[in-house]
Amino acid sequence: MRQLLITFIAITAMLAGFYLSARHFSVPVASPVAASGDALLGSFRPDFELGNNSGELVTPADFSGKTILLNFWATWCAPCREEMPMLMELQSKYGSDGLQVIGIALDDAQSVWEFVSTYGISYPVLAGSQDVFATSVAYGNSEGVLPYSVLIDKNGIVRWQYAGIIRFDKISSLLSELL
Repeated sequence: MRQLLITFIAITAMLAGFYLSARHFSVPVASPVAASGDALLGSFRPDFELGNNSGELVTPADFSGKTILLNFWATWCAPCREEMPMLMELQSKYGSDGLQVIGIALDDAQSVWEFVSTYGISYPVLAGSQDVFATSVAYGNSEGVLPYSVLIDKNGIVRWQYAGIIRFDKISSLLSELL
């Protein structure tokens, strides 16, 4: 009986934590995210080198000439998972016009690759821990908020930063100006 009570309390606490996390992170923070990120708008994108599921290192230069939507996320982040179908729709709708969505996961690589495979993520995904966190900070996310997205034009200039779930209508209007 005691084991059953402990299990019930643990499950209740876990569900309460998920609920509060989803509730807290479902309200987007105004863009740009932080004063430290303000200087990045209108500037050339920071460089990075992160691994993909094949173990190859990927850099932004690999997507030169494309408008890039970087999306920082994690497998355990409910709002991140919520926006993924919309990100796949964006890639499908605007990919032929020059958009490249790139997911950058702050998570254990094995968990990320299993997640990508299970959910059929259709855009490139990179993964890591400290290197991904440092890249996120370099792109203006000094608070470490997830999801966090950055839009870079085809010339490599940072045009938009956003913490929270992206709204399809907002990003579509931005893309119509850049593509």
